[in-house]
Amino acid sequence: MKKSTYFYEAPDSIYNSSVHENLEDTLRENDLLSISVSSVNKEAAAMFNTSNQVGANTAMVSGVLGQASGYLVDRHGNIRFPILGEIEVIGKTKQELRDHITTMLTDKKLLLEPIVDVRVLNFRVSVLGEVLRPNSFIVPSEKISVLEALSLAGDITIYGNKERVSLIREVGDNKILQHLDLTSSEILSSPYFYLKSNDVIYVEPRPSKVAESSVVRPWIPVVLSAISLAVITIVNFN
Repeated sequence: MKKSTYFYEAPDSIYNSSVHENLEDTLRENDLLSISVSSVNKEAAAMFNTSNQVGANTAMVSGVLGQASGYLVDRHGNIRFPILGEIEVIGKTKQELRDHITTMLTDKKLLLEPIVDVRVLNFRVSVLGEVLRPNSFIVPSEKISVLEALSLAGDITIYGNKERVSLIREVGDNKILQHLDLTSSEILSSPYFYLKSNDVIYVEPRPSKVAESSVVRPWIPVVLSAISLAVITIVNFN
């Protein structure tokens, strides 16, 4: 039961993960951004809401393929925004980019009291291995926990190893590999409980399934053939 149950024998308690949850990610190359601008003058703000028509195939949470358009961060870390031209966004948080665009619109006297909203359209996580429906999922809310990601993939199968779930995360030019134990309550206060864009979850198979697949299963036809031959021999002999 311990190996197949989430949070086995975990006591009722409060697990604090707010410190890790509130750390906002910085924007990266190939992020697809939705940037909307509003103002008291709707006609003047309309010219800033014509996004770059960059299409991207996305597997939505429902599993349906769709088209997303927005501002694609290029390999130099920039986007091209109407009127304002090229804006460097890489390394900024969404809040910092909102403040930067708001300041540019105000300083250039292009809009009165502008309100800028920034969202990441291709916030994606992937779930592989011993789950019911392995897939990549776009997360419109830009917030998802490892448990929610597993639920989107149909949960871990009976053959999955909940004590050894691998998380692969990109940090700059590096990749982090972290093993998670979902039978322990410590995951609830872990900095890896909430996923980041482009995180990959891999659920390892149990050793018993690996042994069954690699040793037992190939011998099944041989054993059945031997039994059949023995039965035929005994019948003919009698």
